[in-house]
Amino acid sequence: MLIADRLRELREQKNFSQGDIEKKTGLLRCYVSRVENGHTVPAVETLEKFARALEVPMYQLFYDGEAPAKAPAVFKQESADDGLWGNSGKDAKYLSQLRRLLGKASEDDRKLLLHTLQKMAR
Repeated sequence: MLIADRLRELREQKNFSQGDIEKKTGLLRCYVSRVENGHTVPAVETLEKFARALEVPMYQLFYDGEAPAKAPAVFKQESADDGLWGNSGKDAKYLSQLRRLLGKASEDDRKLLLHTLQKMAR
């Protein structure tokens, strides 16, 4: 489903005109028309404005079911203690500290470290 079609469908369900959307979002009516006709793709912030104006949760702009879509099981973690290194205890604390420190390092230092680790792995 195209976002343009979905926005028009939701607007018409609410019996709003493009002028009503203009007043509620602060976006120009000609821009609302361009979005609904698929001539332009709105930014996420603009989609948030549309969702507020249409009085619907953001997910309904992308999904036409009644409830939010279920996430696939591939994204769900089985448990906090699934035996992987760094999931709990001292290992998790060490990994957290390592991530924090690597975030502070310069790009050149990270490249040097990665290069050194690649040499050691060979």
